[in-house]
Amino acid sequence: MKAYRPRSNLTTHEVHNQPEPLCDYNLYLTDQPVQDAFTRFGKASAGARLTAFGALLGSDDILAQGDLANKHLPELKSFDQFGNRIDEVEFHPAYHKMMQIGSNAGISSIAWQDDEADQGHVTHAALEYLQYQVEGGTCCPLTMTYASVAALRHQPDILSQWLPGILSCEYDPRSLPADQKTGLTIGMAMTEKQGGSDVRTNSTTATAIGDNMYELLGHKWFCSAPMCDAFLTLANTDQGLSCFLVPRWREDGDRNSLQIMRLKDKLGNKSNASSEIEYHHAQARMIGAEGRGVATIIDMVHHTRLDCCLAPIALMRQALSQAVHHCRQRTAFQKKLIDQPVMQAVLADLAVEVEAGVLTFMHIARKFDDSAENSDARTYARLAVAVAKYWHNKRCPNFVYEAMECLGGAGYVEESILPRLYREAPLNSIWEGAGNVICLDILRTLQKEPRALELYFAELTPARGTNKHLDRAVSRLKDLLKSGDNHEPQARRLVEQMALCLQGALVVQFAPTPVSDLFCATRLGQDWGHAYGTIPPRHAVDQVLSRVWQD
Repeated sequence: MKAYRPRSNLTTHEVHNQPEPLCDYNLYLTDQPVQDAFTRFGKASAGARLTAFGALLGSDDILAQGDLANKHLPELKSFDQFGNRIDEVEFHPAYHKMMQIGSNAGISSIAWQDDEADQGHVTHAALEYLQYQVEGGTCCPLTMTYASVAALRHQPDILSQWLPGILSCEYDPRSLPADQKTGLTIGMAMTEKQGGSDVRTNSTTATAIGDNMYELLGHKWFCSAPMCDAFLTLANTDQGLSCFLVPRWREDGDRNSLQIMRLKDKLGNKSNASSEIEYHHAQARMIGAEGRGVATIIDMVHHTRLDCCLAPIALMRQALSQAVHHCRQRTAFQKKLIDQPVMQAVLADLAVEVEAGVLTFMHIARKFDDSAENSDARTYARLAVAVAKYWHNKRCPNFVYEAMECLGGAGYVEESILPRLYREAPLNSIWEGAGNVICLDILRTLQKEPRALELYFAELTPARGTNKHLDRAVSRLKDLLKSGDNHEPQARRLVEQMALCLQGALVVQFAPTPVSDLFCATRLGQDWGHAYGTIPPRHAVDQVLSRVWQD
């Protein structure tokens, strides 16, 4: 946040050669790679929406709101002053402001609106990419609300009740029954202490009480955004693990017996009230077929993974924006930092990482849109989103650190956004399946759906013969896939190579030649060191950097 007319002529010295804070800018119009990717994969008429949203998010006021939402943390109020159980979480007004602008923009709803049905997932992805750069905690309930529709479709009668509130684009923070609110948010509660990602070990039970109504008894180790209006969850019936929708309010108008035991004290994502909860005979409705809970909720997980693969790229973009903004203003050794060859190498290396990531998540989001009418697109998207989620998140923490180093000490202090980005950087690798879980999921997909691998290589085919490094990398990947039946010990290596080949194919087809040449020479050609900035000579770094920031 920019201070109002600070003093620079002090008694002991004059303050100079210090960059202005990055504020009052348009996150969308300054970002050429995302504009180009949206033009290719998105709906042209949504460009005005993204431009307006980028301007709003980059305003001094909203940047400050994102900061405040993470400094003033949510508080759990288990009881009211008279000892009545309420299980409410109180948030700072800045959190509600960020939720409001995200909801109003359509982050949680636009993918399912009829007039956006053809490319709504691409628009959703672009909107969330912009919001995540300013405030990540609110993106969790927005993401879950967006993704919930995919699971609720398994129960059309319940979907019809909840969908109008999900699609309303209104944010209504009041604690009221769903039918009294102008807008709804949907959360998720799956993991338990004993199992984590192994949800088949869940011990929560569901007892039928008639008319597709059940009572749930058990605990959930993680329930993010506990002020949502309902939660998709898993519990065991006589037929096995099943999926349920648990509203915060019962149908008779009383509070449901969903108790918030505590809020998690997390490394980052501070504005989001992740919690531990218990169901004390909480009323719930079954979603989908009994005993098919994992198959039902996996559709929600599939969509949340899209946001988990774009979120690290958003963090990386914001970190890169901060680094480039600083280097354009800061002078050292008689030159602007941006003109120093060694700094140019670092920034160009960071820039191609972001551009490849943007193309990848936009490409995958388009496959989500195509999935409505195309089973091959659906099969491919399930594989590709997992591959991208794994790789993008593995790249994020060290990327943010390198951007922080570009600012030196100014990037390490809490007045900067970079410490918040750094704390946020590991998050999306852990959520919705940590690295090993994702890699094992991919191996299972390759075994059970061979068609998915055929479709993956088909996506690489248009780039064949255009870059020698890419061609060799694809050959190495095929050799790796042929090297026996047990790929589990090499699962991470395999998924990494799949991610890099996909990114390489996309940049070769859709990015400017200086970007694709640098990406392929380093990531695929093995002409690269062990840190950002160790790029080979003779690459047009000035042309790469010209795309990073558009004045």
